[in-house]
Amino acid sequence: MDAKYIKKEIADLNGTGQTQAYYKMETRSMSHESFVDLCARESGMPKSAIVGVLSLVSQKLALSMAEGYAVKIDGIGTFTAKLGVRDDMLQDAFEPGEHTHNAHTIEVTGVGYRADNDLIKETGRKCHLVRGGESRIHKPKYTLEERIEKARQFLAKHTVMHLGDYVRLTGLSRTAASLELRKLVNDPSSGIIANGRGSQKLWLLGG
Repeated sequence: MDAKYIKKEIADLNGTGQTQAYYKMETRSMSHESFVDLCARESGMPKSAIVGVLSLVSQKLALSMAEGYAVKIDGIGTFTAKLGVRDDMLQDAFEPGEHTHNAHTIEVTGVGYRADNDLIKETGRKCHLVRGGESRIHKPKYTLEERIEKARQFLAKHTVMHLGDYVRLTGLSRTAASLELRKLVNDPSSGIIANGRGSQKLWLLGG
């Protein structure tokens, strides 16, 4: 079955007349049961055996990551636990003064995954792409200067800002907001800096 790709354009966020384009695959959901059925058909193994193996892998993967291992599964990838400060402790972390975090304030907040190169290559070999359409993110109602000022005012009041906060403040899509924040962090004149990575990334005012 062909896979569809979508071209997305972010139009003129900074008044330069230029657009940025990127491509993503139009994905469909496959349930756990459907995946098990597919494996059973291809391998001839009973579904109960496949379910048992997948369950065992999930349990032992969690245990190994919890013990501090980066687990490499050939043909799939490497899995590692990601740590972060508990949500109810984030505000205190950015208040003036020294803060010491311990096992009671730090928790597992996600799982890092790096795909095995063989998995990427195999996916590429089996993938046949067809065009699925285009979407355009229109010019926002606020100028770049207005968006920066809104972010500064928010940070002056709340100390930290999440990506979702910037989306609500500016009306940008999450993709456009993420790209713009990356540019602001790289521009010292914006006064905005970043802390953390991935889903735990926060923005705050620089010193």
